[in-house]
Amino acid sequence: MKKFDFFRQFRDAVLVLNKKQEVVYKNHTFKRWFKDFANLKKLSHNTGFDICPLNLENVEIYSPIYHAIHSKENFFARISYQSELNRIFYYDLQAIKKGNYTILFFTDVSAQNKLNDIYKENEKLKEKYNELLEENESLQKIKQKAQSQAIRIALINKVSNTIRESIDISQILQSALKELATMFSAYKAYYAKSNNNAFLIEEVYGDKKPKITQEITFDEKTMETIDKREIAVSNSLTEYINAKPFKQPVLRIIIPVYHMQNLTGIIVLLSHQKRELTEELEILEAISSQLSNAITRAELYQKNIQTVKELQHTLKELKETQIQLINSEKMASLGQLVAGVAHEINTPVASIKSNNTIAAKLLTSIEDGESKEMLTELNSIDKEAVNRISNIVTSLKKFVRLDEAELQEADINKELDLTLELIRHETKNRIKIIKNYGEIPAIKCFPNMLNQVFTNILINACQAIKDEGTITITTEYKNKTLTVKIKDTGCGIPEDKLNKIFTAGFTTKSSGVGTGLGLAICSKIIEKHKGKIIVNSEVGKGSEFVITICGE
Repeated sequence: MKKFDFFRQFRDAVLVLNKKQEVVYKNHTFKRWFKDFANLKKLSHNTGFDICPLNLENVEIYSPIYHAIHSKENFFARISYQSELNRIFYYDLQAIKKGNYTILFFTDVSAQNKLNDIYKENEKLKEKYNELLEENESLQKIKQKAQSQAIRIALINKVSNTIRESIDISQILQSALKELATMFSAYKAYYAKSNNNAFLIEEVYGDKKPKITQEITFDEKTMETIDKREIAVSNSLTEYINAKPFKQPVLRIIIPVYHMQNLTGIIVLLSHQKRELTEELEILEAISSQLSNAITRAELYQKNIQTVKELQHTLKELKETQIQLINSEKMASLGQLVAGVAHEINTPVASIKSNNTIAAKLLTSIEDGESKEMLTELNSIDKEAVNRISNIVTSLKKFVRLDEAELQEADINKELDLTLELIRHETKNRIKIIKNYGEIPAIKCFPNMLNQVFTNILINACQAIKDEGTITITTEYKNKTLTVKIKDTGCGIPEDKLNKIFTAGFTTKSSGVGTGLGLAICSKIIEKHKGKIIVNSEVGKGSEFVITICGE
């Protein structure tokens, strides 16, 4: 309404209501302060008295807007307001009744409230400050006592941390000697290991381990102090018995290092400084204890490392022996099986072959031309089948070659053909075999073992090809080295498994299909031939096994 336009000049927020409690005017300040204003009910809900005891059930009673509107007289109160962003503001609310209107004035006192809070907090801080001043006097006295103790602890921790950073005895000793030399301004610091009634210098700060281990000993009084597990401090003219005398007395500190009840060794510090050692003795005793534990731990670790290496070597030998035994047993069993099968097959095959020959002779006496032609064809098929069986038996016997314990010359191309013949049931009508055979000489090898390798790789290749595919076999001889490459178009091997496939027990096949020994045995056989076997593979494209053997 235009008659309320003069409220625009007010710095306070102004809200005008009529008798029906309807908002008829809001000045610019109100709109700016209460941007989230939607209606009078929401404004009333978001406001509250700055201090108001809750003892009535009617929630509206606690709203200052409610009181300002329903009050018959002018109304004043300090209120709080919570915005949509959950920020709290404070206002002085004044309600003036003017005819048919109620005019609400909102004066921002948030800053004043905050200032009052700061004043109160400041008073509390002053009281706390005075208390702290009183406490400070007593703390200063405690601080002076604790300061020297803290320095000692810091030095001990520094040396301890330096010692714990390594498990190498030489590095531990060098680190400890360096810290001690710095702490006591020593121009020389070394560790000597206990050896009966003498000591052997093992580590010298700043120098490598002496090439010649030097044995030293000390006077009777010093040795008694060491035996009592006490630190020997003296201004001495000699470093140890039979040592070259100093030109002037030198501060010599000897720290015994004990483990349990046994003397492990000593640390010797030499310094030109003249000083009394009091609190430093506690530091040295603590460091001695830490060093003793570190040396013992390092020695145990080194022994464990050696034991682990020996166990790993033994385990490797056992695995290799196991593979060899499995392979030997496997081949021996296969040989016995082949020999038995060959014997059992040869007997009926010989009978069939004999009957086939007799039948061929009898066919000449048959006069019926049609019957003679049919029986002649059947006789020919039987003859071919018998020859096929004989060839398979011969191939099996050649394959196992149990009598070949020594190196023999063999044509690898023929050996590959022999292997392909034996696995023909895997490739027939499904896998195309491409032979890229080179002209290669006969090489010295164990043919039966190489046939094992070829069979294993080719069978794996067949199993990797789900439906139809290709296996390409390439042989070449160059620089007195035989190379055999067997490449398939199968499913391939994941990159994270490539470095494990020659490990005994590892298999990419499902449970019950693979034992994980085939390729491990292949690897050992190629190693026996002083050769190498590697694999290149890509998932979805296939794998290629490359075998190289010295042909000399």
